[in-house]
Amino acid sequence: MSESIPNRKIIHIDMDAFFASVEQMDNPALRGKPIAVGGAENRGVVAAASYEARKFGVRSAISGVLAKKYCPDLIFVRPRFERYKEISNKIRKIFYEYTDLVEPLSLDEAYLDVTINKKGNPSATLLAQEIRLRILNEVGITASAGISVNKFVAKIASDYNKPNGQKTVNPEEVIPFLEVLPIRKFYGVGKVTTEKMYQLGIFTGLELKGKSLEFLEKHFGKSGNFYYNVVRGIHNSEVKSDRITKSVAAEHTFEVNLSSEIFMMEQLENIAISLEKRLKKHRIAGKTVTLKIKYSDFTQHTRSKTLPYFISGKGLILETVKELLFQERMKDSVRLLGISLSNLNTEEKKTVVVQLKFAF
Repeated sequence: MSESIPNRKIIHIDMDAFFASVEQMDNPALRGKPIAVGGAENRGVVAAASYEARKFGVRSAISGVLAKKYCPDLIFVRPRFERYKEISNKIRKIFYEYTDLVEPLSLDEAYLDVTINKKGNPSATLLAQEIRLRILNEVGITASAGISVNKFVAKIASDYNKPNGQKTVNPEEVIPFLEVLPIRKFYGVGKVTTEKMYQLGIFTGLELKGKSLEFLEKHFGKSGNFYYNVVRGIHNSEVKSDRITKSVAAEHTFEVNLSSEIFMMEQLENIAISLEKRLKKHRIAGKTVTLKIKYSDFTQHTRSKTLPYFISGKGLILETVKELLFQERMKDSVRLLGISLSNLNTEEKKTVVVQLKFAF
């Protein structure tokens, strides 16, 4: 690997037929059968298909009518996105036990940077195996994984041994791996670009690598630079964690609108208790208290106060919120109240550049 390429250990976890797998897990009668999550009506579209259905050519984004034509025995299931989100959250909790550098791409896939991890395990391959086993045992569905030195290669590798498998591309294997890779399997190269590359005589990574930067920029514009670099194993994009906490909040929407400050204070006390629990769980304190008020006409106001010291207890939070609540008169009845704490005592960790001996 070139010295310009950061030595990272990246895992890309991709759930296998996620929506369909959740439905088969929750309903044993659907297991082993071809199912499609989505609408079967004339305008219905398949959101996900089980592997049993994929054997017939059923794929996401095709019409329900076409899917039924491909597979007459196809069973359509209505999507339950709240359930999928619930399962996704369980899986992410497992991820965060290994690293805080988790970048979810969707409900069913994420990047994990395990270069330095909470388990102290130098092998990203073994970590991926352990994570996949835990998802199977603790959640009940299977996942596949790709492991390599950057997000681009890890993403491609995760698709290699699906379902319920994984592939590691070691640092010294990256260039040979990309050279023999069909261009249609390059992440970020869609159908239209693939056809264009075919017309230019580019069918594999090796043929792409043979084209100059000037040639690629001429034919593909700004994307040409991306193609030129990734085929050489250069993809410096970091795993961007969504866990850089800037504020902690709790709020509640009421079934019946509130019109009295007394009733509001009662509700704000409950909200402050919830907020306190979150703050203590993550050992966070903050200086800026913000009261969020959404009125019955859906207009929203916020009022904030910054204290000279950090707080995390409900007593001091409520004291400040009370001051903010009575700062001015209510303009209408209230349908939502929320409290947030920002200006936190958490600091982003400084990036430390280290030279690592890789044990994939």
